[in-house]
Amino acid sequence: MTTPRCALLIIIVLICITTTHGLAQNLLDKRISVEATNQRLSDVLKLISSKGDFYFSYNSSIITRDSLISISAYNRPVKQVLDQLCGNRFKWQQNNNYIILRKAPITPAAVVTSKIPSPEKLYTVSGIVLNSETGEKVGNVTIYEKERLVSTMSDDKGYFKIKLKSRYSTASLTISREMFEDTTVVIQPKFDQQVTIVMTPVEASEPVVTISPVENELPDTIVVRPPVDTLTATAPVVKEEVNQVERTRWGKRLLSAKQNIQSINLKKFFADRTFQVSLTPGLSTHGRLSAQVINNFSLNVVGGYTAGVSGVEIGGAFNINKKDVKFLQAAGLGNITGGSVTGVQLAGIHNNVLHDVSGLQASGISNYVKGNVTGAQLSSIHNHVSGSLTGIQASNISNFLKGKLIGVQLSNIHNVCYDSVFGLQAANIVNFAHKKVSGVQLAAIGNFANREMSGAQLGVIFNYAKKLRGLQVGLINISDTSAGYSIGLINIVMKGIHKLAFSTNEVLDYNAAFKTGNKNLYSILLVGYKGNKRAATPDTSSIISFGYGLGHEFSLGKWFSINPEFTSQYLRMGSWENSNVMNKLHLQFNVKLGKYMSLFGGPSFTVYYSEWKKNSAGLQLPVPASYHTFDLWDDAVKGWFGWNAGISFF
Repeated sequence: MTTPRCALLIIIVLICITTTHGLAQNLLDKRISVEATNQRLSDVLKLISSKGDFYFSYNSSIITRDSLISISAYNRPVKQVLDQLCGNRFKWQQNNNYIILRKAPITPAAVVTSKIPSPEKLYTVSGIVLNSETGEKVGNVTIYEKERLVSTMSDDKGYFKIKLKSRYSTASLTISREMFEDTTVVIQPKFDQQVTIVMTPVEASEPVVTISPVENELPDTIVVRPPVDTLTATAPVVKEEVNQVERTRWGKRLLSAKQNIQSINLKKFFADRTFQVSLTPGLSTHGRLSAQVINNFSLNVVGGYTAGVSGVEIGGAFNINKKDVKFLQAAGLGNITGGSVTGVQLAGIHNNVLHDVSGLQASGISNYVKGNVTGAQLSSIHNHVSGSLTGIQASNISNFLKGKLIGVQLSNIHNVCYDSVFGLQAANIVNFAHKKVSGVQLAAIGNFANREMSGAQLGVIFNYAKKLRGLQVGLINISDTSAGYSIGLINIVMKGIHKLAFSTNEVLDYNAAFKTGNKNLYSILLVGYKGNKRAATPDTSSIISFGYGLGHEFSLGKWFSINPEFTSQYLRMGSWENSNVMNKLHLQFNVKLGKYMSLFGGPSFTVYYSEWKKNSAGLQLPVPASYHTFDLWDDAVKGWFGWNAGISFF
């Protein structure tokens, strides 16, 4: 038994349905009067909208601003007025309180104008292609038979001719062109025939014009989205990314304009075949449709142009593929692939892949991959990857990688990675990484890590890392900030230690040192001088020294630290004929007097080696005779305990 609540719901639904139906009938049956002479169609629609109190909605591309009409209707139903207004140019449809206008097609099918039996093994189908909305002839249309891979193209006036084999009992032609819907027509075989075929344009996503029944609004300026329940909601036209290989430098040179147009027309059609043989692009066992066929085996005597390969492809000079290549592709000069490569790709000069590579890519000159590489990329001159690389990239001159490196880059000149490096960069000249490096950079000249370095930089001349968290070894090491270690003659940390120190010790009266680096490890460049007027000979009246050292800082609070330092100095004692090397291990106690000044001092242990020839007075030492020295290894190596004290700035 129906409950009172259910009965009430049914009654409400019936009332809504009856009301909607009644509104629709009242709208079409409503009588209006319209009078217009040589007026714009949009203005007339505005007048009818106001008279009938309903909305017009249409795509702005179907009505031109200079479209003028005349109409005279007195006390006639809206339906009759619309029939008179639209004629055969437009079709209309009601949806609630909206009237939706659309372009009316001239005919939906092909029309056979003549038909003659053909006694030959081939019969001819010829005709013209028309635009279903305008009736204009459509040029550059591809007409093809899918099963037999026979095709042709209409000329600029829409005319075409195609020959088909009579031995087949059925046949159909598919007509394709950019910005038109594909059309397929059935052809009666074994008859020479002429046909007229119409194509329907794809509706472009132009603004939708909505005309409302308000007298003070201008119809040309009302551009809004129609309600979601109207029939005007159409999906926008999405242009697929097609004819990529045709737009490459070599694609433009090796392929004709017609092949480029056909590639655009047939972006939705591809077929699979076992094999094909080509002399040049277009001269193929698959005819003009070779670019739409994926083959298991492909042989191109000079060059070929196919949809793709799932097996083996050999080209005497070049191979051009619109889509993917799998397993093996080899060419004497070059390969151009619009899709991805999985397997091995070999070329005498150049490989160009517009998506990804998984496997081996090798060439005599250069390789280019627009996507990612997983495997190996090898060339004699240059490698370029716009995506990431997982594997190895090696060349004699240079490597360029826009994405991440997870693996190895090897070159004789330079390597560039515009993303992060997780692995090894090795070059005879220079390596560059734009982001983080977690691995090793090895170069004969220098290395750059433009962000963070969490591995090792080994450069003979210089190394640079913005944020160092690993190791730098080179003549000059530079970083912005450092929590790692820099070993070199000059180590500069922009936000680290920069100190100028003046000191004295038991050997040299005057010492100056420049200390740069961070607390973990800083380098020391030092010079020293001592006058010795009481020397036994005039040649030893003074000592000049220069040297290098390394130090570490143990902070024991804000104002106090302990710095162990090791220095090695060459001493010139009267002449350069003999080597005099003094190695000192210092234990410095530092007290900060402020932000830019410190006092330091502490004990030291010295190991001194000299080639000075012995005389009656024995080995010449740089310390006073009162100092207790002792032999370490032999009588040419002495040791003693000393001291050091001074002041530092910055």
